Amino acid sequence: MSLEVKEKTEVRLVFLGAAGVGKTALISRFLQDTFEPKHRRTVEELHSKEFDIGGAKVTIHIMDTSGSYSFPAMRKLCIQNSDAFALVYAINDPESLEAVKSLRDEILAVKEDKFTPIVVVGNKTDRHGERTVSSEDVLSTMELDWNNSFLETSAKENNNVLEVFRELLQQANLPSRLSPALRRRRETFPKDGNKRPPMNKTNSCLIS
Repeated sequence: MSLEVKEKTEVRLVFLGAAGVGKTALISRFLQDTFEPKHRRTVEELHSKEFDIGGAKVTIHIMDTSGSYSFPAMRKLCIQNSDAFALVYAINDPESLEAVKSLRDEILAVKEDKFTPIVVVGNKTDRHGERTVSSEDVLSTMELDWNNSFLETSAKENNNVLEVFRELLQQANLPSRLSPALRRRRETFPKDGNKRPPMNKTNSCLIS
């Protein structure tokens, strides 16, 4: 008897981090190529969009969460039902990095899997003059202790935003499950991190 493996046609990504670090800004930059400089308090918002990845239609759900963490039961359920996580801090806010450490511990506890796909994101690199979190220190922690991916971004300048989503999807095994060729080519997303997926008339994104 042969065992059929069903292709994964949906993936759920979650952005977690302290208030004001730019989670909503990163998502808005990716989905609409827009940037709102004023901070807007987020409770919880789910964005769903259909993508074309390697000729297959895939629905990507992106959960934008609150930085207040006043709903622990809701957050736990969100973690349980998600595939990959972006843990966002601001390079000018050391306390937001501490929040990332706590969130990572919670994710691993809920998932009971130390290999859960996690990308640590240091946002607001456009504020380099205000930097108080060293990228070298964070990278050292990733390589020596956490074994998670790490990227620095600027939602304002659209730097490395696409790369965050590309890394999340690759860690969630979505591209490789859809097409063996994609595992070899690694061009599921454009390599230029400053380019965003073009929009088509059906309001979906094409990633090729």
